[in-house]
Amino acid sequence: MKAAVVLFPGSNREGDAARALRQAGASTSIVWHSEHELPQGTDLVVLPGGFSYGDYLRCGAIAGRAHIMDAVRAHAARGGLVLGICNGFQILVESGLLPGVLMRNRDLRFICKMQHLRVERNDTVFTRGYARHQAIKVAIAHGEGNYEAHEETIRALEAEGRVAFRYCDAEGRVGGDANPNGSTNDIAGVYSETASREPDRSARWRHGRRADVRGPCRFQPRRLKRAPNDEDFFGSASHVERLAERRGLTAFDQLAK
Repeated sequence: MKAAVVLFPGSNREGDAARALRQAGASTSIVWHSEHELPQGTDLVVLPGGFSYGDYLRCGAIAGRAHIMDAVRAHAARGGLVLGICNGFQILVESGLLPGVLMRNRDLRFICKMQHLRVERNDTVFTRGYARHQAIKVAIAHGEGNYEAHEETIRALEAEGRVAFRYCDAEGRVGGDANPNGSTNDIAGVYSETASREPDRSARWRHGRRADVRGPCRFQPRRLKRAPNDEDFFGSASHVERLAERRGLTAFDQLAK
């Protein structure tokens, strides 16, 4: 398995994703958001968690229009695997690869805790290691995880078996307090249309991370990254604005680079 983890300005879980993939035996590379092509032979693309572009406009809205996303869309159209985790799921929605939208959490608060999810189907490449309706425990951390979609879209997701996971309690019961953010039908993950027809070829999953070798909600100082243009880069909105000012650009001009 050859995997590519896409790094956007503001991503902060690319290291976790890459480490988990390598521990699972995948050959893994980090791909910068301004690239136009994925590494040759890529089987799986992972869009990691974080706060891409400082969550300007909407979470994932700017990243969904990054140069690399054209390559990701082409990869998905060929039947390639794509996995979106947390902010990565928001990016997949904003890029048009998945339906629906991620709204503010029901209680308008950031949630960071361990959470049970119920596996809705176990015939996909991402879930075949589980039993159907098994309750698994993962770490979640999000402020905009409330999945919403038009009624007809929700009906289609349910009818076509495209709900991947639902929020649940430790016994696998859904509804009520088991739903941390108000997502419609307790939806915690969805698959693409391709996945419902070809479960071995394409699936996308949302929230649940920070659980490969760390405990939940453990934040550590970030090392300074070196961007391809040799500018010091932290991925923060303020940095983008300062960099744009030095170059005589608007913030949006700089984000497009």
